[in-house]
Amino acid sequence: MYDDELRGMHLQELRRGTVVLACLIILKEPNYGYALLDHLERSGFAVDANTLYPLLRRLEKQGLLISDWNTDEARPRKFYRTSDAGTALADALTHDWDDLHSAFRTLRGES
Repeated sequence: MYDDELRGMHLQELRRGTVVLACLIILKEPNYGYALLDHLERSGFAVDANTLYPLLRRLEKQGLLISDWNTDEARPRKFYRTSDAGTALADALTHDWDDLHSAFRTLRGES
């Protein structure tokens, strides 16, 4: 049997890269940070705001996201969307994810 703390540590490591892919997929449609947090949570990716916002800035710096300020509303919001490079990376990583999923199924004898 494993302990919950150990499982939590490894789950965090497992999710770290998948959150990047999830953001790139979700942000193919422009959205702002808080709505993205909600979408991620509803989809099974619990992410803390203190983790998400630095991730968004990093992905933008890497050219994988594009941001724009929407000042039409009373409170300006920064909207993010996946760039062409981000879309290409998301497509490649999704293919890699499918390959890994298939490999795990093989390891588990599930063909």
